Amino acid sequence: MNTGLLLLIPYRWLENRVLSALAAAGFADVTVAQLRIVQLVGPHGTRLTELAAQAQVTKQTAGFLVDQLEKAGWVERVPDPSDRRARLVRVAERGRAAIPVATAAVAEVEAEWTAHLGEARMTELRRTLADLRDLTDQAPQPH
Repeated sequence: MNTGLLLLIPYRWLENRVLSALAAAGFADVTVAQLRIVQLVGPHGTRLTELAAQAQVTKQTAGFLVDQLEKAGWVERVPDPSDRRARLVRVAERGRAAIPVATAAVAEVEAEWTAHLGEARMTELRRTLADLRDLTDQAPQPH
């Protein structure tokens, strides 16, 4: 199995655990694709074009997902204070209410991984992935 899949499989598992925890807490109205967009929204908001680029989807796809999230109260569109012609996507009340549930689910999964791997291996895994991110964040994105 290639390294990319070895990275993807545990992430998808974590993602499913977060979705399950959200559903159990009354936040069953979000899909995996929508959740991927919500988690990319910065603390002060993010432009749609930046969300699309970070999610590696078209602007139309990102716009469609944001429209759905906005209708469900997860995000809102607000004027960009640095450019009044532009709009920012910002996490709204429902999204903010879901954050502690998602954060707790991630912490639970990471605790399970640490129990399985041991503290030293988990620390090394995180360090290695952070080092890899230094490279991947600088790499041009394929089209």
